[in-house]
Amino acid sequence: MRYTVAELRFRRLRIPILVVGAVAATVAAGFIIVEGIDGDGRPFGAETPAHADSLSSLDAESTPQQPAAAQHEEAAAGPDDVPPSGDLPNGTSVFATGFYGIEGLDPGLLATLRQASSDSGIEFTVTSGWRSAADQQQLLSEAISEYGSEAEAARWVATPESSAHVLGDAVDLGPMEATACPPPPPEYGSEYGLCKLYENEPWHFEIVDGAQAAGCPAPLPDPSYDPRLN
Repeated sequence: MRYTVAELRFRRLRIPILVVGAVAATVAAGFIIVEGIDGDGRPFGAETPAHADSLSSLDAESTPQQPAAAQHEEAAAGPDDVPPSGDLPNGTSVFATGFYGIEGLDPGLLATLRQASSDSGIEFTVTSGWRSAADQQQLLSEAISEYGSEAEAARWVATPESSAHVLGDAVDLGPMEATACPPPPPEYGSEYGLCKLYENEPWHFEIVDGAQAAGCPAPLPDPSYDPRLN
């Protein structure tokens, strides 16, 4: 069969076009096979914004939130597992939360302090409440250094083993507005069983059993006279 020059040129041109078209079709088909289609008609691996939102929501719901106290303990512990401290900022209210110095107090003592503060209309502030054993030991070491002996330091600071602060049973109250009386004012002390125990520490208060009926006992000269600490 004989072809004209024009026909020969057309055939030479058509062959590469067909080859290129076949290759393109093969590549496209391979892409579809590799990518795949899921049940929703989307390629596997593709994620619509709505699907992404649902995953984020699921992750948030499945991840338990740490209680505030646990977060505080974690932050206080630090990298070397140092125990949490009872240190408080100046002017900390008895109604404050998030501080071990407040929340570590015996629940009955804390409730009594808050009730007395509310009833009196005078804001009670805490300079020191619950203390860790490490806190107490540091205070004792500082007192020994300041006063020159363990015996003299015992007039001001108890050992970690005997301290009512470490047990959460004692609180040191700060100055109170509109009164020069040792905190709390006398009319709001024994009424709630809150008693000043030591003459040299007018800020130190504990709940004394029977004080609501019989009144607070006479304060001891200092903690070294307290039989519970010896």
